Amino acid sequence: MKHKLFDWQAGITVFATVAAILLFYDTLFGSRAAVSFFRILSGAMQPIFYGALIAYLLAPTVNFWEEAFFHRSVDRARAEGRMCAPIPRAVSLLLTWAMICAAAWLLLSFLLPELYKSIFQLFSNLENYYNIISGWIAHLLEQNPAVEAWVATQMNTYYKEMTNWLTKEVLPQAQMLMTAVSGGIFQAVGFVSDLVVGVIVSVYLLSTKERCAAHARKLVYGFVPLEKTYWLFRGIHKVDRIFSGFVRGKLLDSLIIGVICFFVCRFLQIPYTPLVSVIVGVTNIIPFFGPFLGAVPSIFLILLANPIRAVYFLIFIIILQQVDGNVIGPKILGDKTGLSSLWVIIAILVGGSFFGLPGMFFGVPVFACLYAFVSFLTRTRLRERGMPENTAAYRTDVPQQEREE
Repeated sequence: MKHKLFDWQAGITVFATVAAILLFYDTLFGSRAAVSFFRILSGAMQPIFYGALIAYLLAPTVNFWEEAFFHRSVDRARAEGRMCAPIPRAVSLLLTWAMICAAAWLLLSFLLPELYKSIFQLFSNLENYYNIISGWIAHLLEQNPAVEAWVATQMNTYYKEMTNWLTKEVLPQAQMLMTAVSGGIFQAVGFVSDLVVGVIVSVYLLSTKERCAAHARKLVYGFVPLEKTYWLFRGIHKVDRIFSGFVRGKLLDSLIIGVICFFVCRFLQIPYTPLVSVIVGVTNIIPFFGPFLGAVPSIFLILLANPIRAVYFLIFIIILQQVDGNVIGPKILGDKTGLSSLWVIIAILVGGSFFGLPGMFFGVPVFACLYAFVSFLTRTRLRERGMPENTAAYRTDVPQQEREE
């Protein structure tokens, strides 16, 4: 029996090795059929991913409604061995989506018209802003003859290159640009349709989340050695705690910051208040760099309309970020990631380099999971070797004798 088991495991290992080699060769030197297959598969699974993400974000809200109003029915269903109480679950789902729809309707009905006015006003004043910037540049050149001479030289130098670039690259790509715009419209329509399907999938996942979790645990116990299941479930719980705490907390924190920015800017009579509030709230999702990414274009936009209000906004945004970093953020997020500021910056830079803005957001929790895993392995190996786990024990300025003690 053991011999047959060994042969089966060896066959699976050989097959996986050969498949990995062929996949690697096809990806680098072949027709990349595997890459095309996975691209099509990911496109087909995209609504499922959206639905799983929506269900993951809304699960605490559904649990809250059940525990708040139907805890007796839920306890009775658990005592009877059922996965969930159908009627309380259905009512909790209805309350959750009713709350989301009501919040979205209030937000859009109040913010969307104001946002439209701000954008329309911005485009209406583009010519005035162009004249203001041109006046600033002309004044700068008049006050600095050396700078004016350098600019004139650079303009003469790059004039021919710019002409060649416009005639040889920009004009031929105009048709490609129109194609890309039309393709972007189709992509937007596809995204909306995938999102609608994702909402339907999320409702199904939320209504059967206990059964889905039971199936997942069943698979783990069926294919993973029993002595390793405890550590696997512990790791999954750790990953869930990091992701749920960071993602949900950061979204809520950014929403609060955007609302505060809207009302304070409206009180201070800041130009383009709705547009600036949306920019500040959305960019605040990105850790560390988000406040700067949102503040810089907002300040420049306000500066063109009213320089004094731009100074007011700069002072306010500094105070707001201090309040967010020291009061609101810690209250909502706490220490969910366990990363220092240096590791947060590294995670943002690496994630942004590979995946853009989504990578800057999700790079922090992903890096936090990797950091927790490496820390766990390090502590385990140090414990096996009888060495101290405290980082301070490995300082170079401490004598070797004291470190051993």
